[in-house]
Order: sequence, then structure tokens, then C-alpha cells
Amino acid sequence: MSSLHLEKKAMYGHQRQGSDSAAFKELTKRDAQVQLAVELEKLIRTCSEATHERIEREFAGFRRLFVRFLLDPTSSVQWEKIEKLPDGSVGDYETLPTPPLTQIRGMLDKLVVIKLNGGLGTSMGCQGPKSVISVRNDLTFLDLTVQQIESLNKTYNANVPLVLMNSFNTDEETQLVIQKYTKFEIQIHTFNQSNYPRINKESLMPIARSCNTSADMEAWYPPGHGDFYESFYNSGLLEEFIKQGREYCFISNIDNLGATVDLNILNMLLNPGENSSKPKEFLMEVTDKTRADVKGGTLIQYENKLRLLEIAQVPKEKVEDFKSVKTFKFFNTNNLWVKLPSIKRIIENGTLDMEVIVNPKTLDNGMNVIQLETAVGAAMKCFEGSIGLNVPRSRFLPVKKTSDLLLVMSNLYNLKNGSLSMSALRSFPSTPLIKLGENHFAKVREFLKRFATIPDLLELDHLTVSGDVTFGRHVSLKGTVIIIANHGDRIDIPSGAILENKIVSGNLRILDH
Repeated sequence: MSSLHLEKKAMYGHQRQGSDSAAFKELTKRDAQVQLAVELEKLIRTCSEATHERIEREFAGFRRLFVRFLLDPTSSVQWEKIEKLPDGSVGDYETLPTPPLTQIRGMLDKLVVIKLNGGLGTSMGCQGPKSVISVRNDLTFLDLTVQQIESLNKTYNANVPLVLMNSFNTDEETQLVIQKYTKFEIQIHTFNQSNYPRINKESLMPIARSCNTSADMEAWYPPGHGDFYESFYNSGLLEEFIKQGREYCFISNIDNLGATVDLNILNMLLNPGENSSKPKEFLMEVTDKTRADVKGGTLIQYENKLRLLEIAQVPKEKVEDFKSVKTFKFFNTNNLWVKLPSIKRIIENGTLDMEVIVNPKTLDNGMNVIQLETAVGAAMKCFEGSIGLNVPRSRFLPVKKTSDLLLVMSNLYNLKNGSLSMSALRSFPSTPLIKLGENHFAKVREFLKRFATIPDLLELDHLTVSGDVTFGRHVSLKGTVIIIANHGDRIDIPSGAILENKIVSGNLRILDH
């Protein structure tokens, strides 16, 4: 039995039987690489002359990823090699000085803002790019981002460019949407991340039959945001910004409404002071882990390097240790500040090395495939002078579900120049924990139908809603509120209702909690 097959068995944890795997058993790692090269060559022959160079370059990246996957299919860490974080490896945001007003414009001239814009809104029941979902006052994620940067440019007479990393899923619609910003004081650039072939879980070979992505969308995928570095370099934008004298990019997910340009962090990087030993090429914003964040990536010291540890890399028997808030105090917000010339050096020297994330999928026809992906934060260990920075929780405000949407649409937050800030009327800084039932609230359209107006959440600690529940106008929710409509029941919370520490059950009994 080949070593590749042994690794595959270990990775998926079950025995394969039958003739369909007989040929697979004979493959060695080298055979798999050779066979992949043959299959990719067949695909390249189907592409047009206009796309030939791009596809060849992307396939070269895919081959490198595939080889790393063969060498280490699980990307697991050796738990005993994890060291305690050294002193100074995670800075404290609260100690950062504010830059003098006279320096700010010069600092902003050295910055590029990157938003990861490859995702679709399908998990929230929306068509098209997630960035065009309305999140507040009919403004989308993209609208808010443009407002933020335009406000920065106007305030400081600066010219910070916005760069969107799109995928083949989001590019076409994004190009149409950004035309409405032409009169704004902001330069918008876009580039596409790579387009990689999904591979059959058994044969490890691409399932695509031609390079025409639109003809068979299920056969292709964007390989995670770790593809940023190579795609940004290949786009020519990296070189263009370096020539302009720009030094750092600030990277974040477009659905993180807390990820705004922070002048104190930029100042720390550009003006480190006499005590700093060497320039910081990579800064990862982390924040204190709570029980809601136990699956989030964390920072570790490993083989003398600061690096990101994701739950997928943790041995099964150590997962509970990984989730411990005491052992691993921080988690990664995916707000990253990276030195532009350092990205160029790492790409050109071939020293970019990120753990492979194996993402299994089942297609509509029942075929099991795998996507090989990487995470943008995993490149941390490739840079010199990497550091974590413990930032306030307010810099992590992602909208992944409608429960997050309820928070950001409510009076908990004030909106100014595209930025959300916690209302001064809330007496404590933590956000409420909200759980909305999947069957009735998961899709944005359904969710919006269930609220005549968004309730007052200023004094809410915890809200759980399950079943067929609707809310009238001007409802106020305080403390812990649990509303459960059993199957076949419906609960209508009347307009003007104030629910404080209440459990509302199927027959509309209201009990003290």
C-alpha cells in the first residue's frame, strides 16, 4: 500500500474498499504529481489564447499547494512543540500613542486598504457578492467601506486607495457596483484571486473538463484568502504601490464592520521609535477570547516563530485544550497590517509557506470533492518581526449571520461616516449574545419580514428566538429574553411590548426568568 494512501486513510479516518480505489492504492506521491501535471496540461489546452498565461500561472500555484498537501495532508502541529508566547510578542493597543495631526497625511500616503471580497451571500440567503447586502440604512458593506475611506481622505486631504480582492464568483457584479462611486474622493482598484480546480476525493484529480469556469461552476473554487499574496503580486498592483512610496497594506474581511483604518496602529508601524529593534513586517490584530470565540484561530510560538494556529491543525485529543480561554487568551480578528516590500521579497524568493486547509465538499450530483485552501494570516511566520496586537473588541464586528445583522441594525450602534460605534447609552461595552432559529430567521428576506421595526436592544444581555415568531413596532428587549414557538404555534410580540428577563413559550405565557 502506498504512503499516499496511508496518509489519505489517516486523514479521512475510514477504510476504503472496492475496485474504485484499487488504482488509487498504487499511486505514490510522485505518481500523483505527474498525473496532476498531465491533467492540468489537458485543461490548459482548452483555454483561449487571451487567458493562457494567467491560467498557466494559477495552475503553477495550484501545483505548489497540491505538493504541500501530499507532504502533509493534515497540517497538524506537534502539540508538545508549542511554546509560551514570549514577552512583547503581543502588544497592548491601549499603550499606543496618538500621532500628531501634522504627521497624519504623510502616514496615510504610505497606506493601502485591502478588503477581501471573494465571498457570496448564500449563507444568508442572498444572491451575488456578500459585500452588496444592505446592513444599515440601506447601505451595503461596500458602501460603508467607501464612506469610511472617503471620509479619511477628505479629513486629512489624503489619497488612500481601496483595493478589492474579488473571486470569479463576485468580480462581474462588483465591477458594475463600483461604477456608482466614480464621483467619490477615492481610488478603487480590483484584482481577482486565483481560480483553482476542485479535485475528486478518491482520485485526487481535477473534475473539470475545460477551463471555461462559467460552463461548470461546480468544478472550480477560489482557494481561500491566503491566495492574496500571490494574486496581489501577479496583478501588478503591489509593484505599482511600492513605486508610489506606499509601505503597508491593511487587510480585512469586508464583512467585519469594525475593521476601520486605525491611525494609532499605522503610526506604531511607520514610527516605531528608538526602542524598536527592527521594522514590523506583519502585525495581526488579536482580541481577548470569549466562550463565543473558542473555535477562532489563535497565536502561538512554534519553532521560534510567532504563527497562527487554526482549529483544523489541532490534534483531535487536544481540541478542548485549544478552546481553553485560559491557555489561549487571544483569537485572530483577521485584521492584518503587512509591509508591501516584504510581500514582494517573499514571493520572489519563494519563501511563502502556509499550511494547507483541506475543505471537503459534496456536489449536487453526490460526488465528494476537496478544495485545497490557505488562510491569509498563516503567512505570519514567513515575515520578519511579526507581532500580535491586542485590540479592543470593537475592531471585530463581523456579520456572518442574521443574528449579527440584528445587532448592527439596532440602536446599539451609531453610524457616522461609514463607521459603527457602540452607543454611549449602553451602560456596559459587551455586545449581547443573540441566537435566532435557523428555520425562520437564517435568510435575510425572512429575517426582515419578522421585524416591523428593529427592537431596542440597549439593555439586552441574551436573546434566543426559535420557531415562528414576529415582532411588532417599537419592541424593547432587556436582560435575558427567550422566545420559543413550538412546532405549529406562532408567537406575535405586540407593538410597544417591553420584555425584561422573560421566557415566552408556545402558548404566549410570559414568565419571569
